[in-house]
Amino acid sequence: MNYKLIIDKEAEEAFIAIVHAPSALTEQLENLIRSASGADCIMGYRDEEMRKLRFSEIECITIQDRKVVAVDKSGGFYRVHDRLRDLEEVLPSYFIRINKSSLANEHCIARFDTVFGGGVDAVFQCGFREYVSRRCFSEIRRRYEGI
Repeated sequence: MNYKLIIDKEAEEAFIAIVHAPSALTEQLENLIRSASGADCIMGYRDEEMRKLRFSEIECITIQDRKVVAVDKSGGFYRVHDRLRDLEEVLPSYFIRINKSSLANEHCIARFDTVFGGGVDAVFQCGFREYVSRRCFSEIRRRYEGI
């Protein structure tokens, strides 16, 4: 592994890592860079409350009643003003798509349950359940087989 640090006051700051595959190290680097730049959270709204939700606190981001909602580790629901596709671009790599309208923190998925009719639900540590589409489930299975 090669390491190179270039300090140039005139250049725009950038972090580029070339790796063969994602790993625990790449995830730690991603988290470190996001937290140092202040880009490791989103704003969540509930009733009169406005709260910073750190990415590590969020278990799932889904759409309910045509609104984007983040579910935190305590099972609380927070309205998010960003679109799901915009969030997908800024969220860390451990957020995976589980269906057309949901992103999940893969570290917070407790288990996958089969449901009537052959479907699969992701059950999160807080108890929240969300449907996993067949296409996304096959991608998740491929991802876990590489471990």
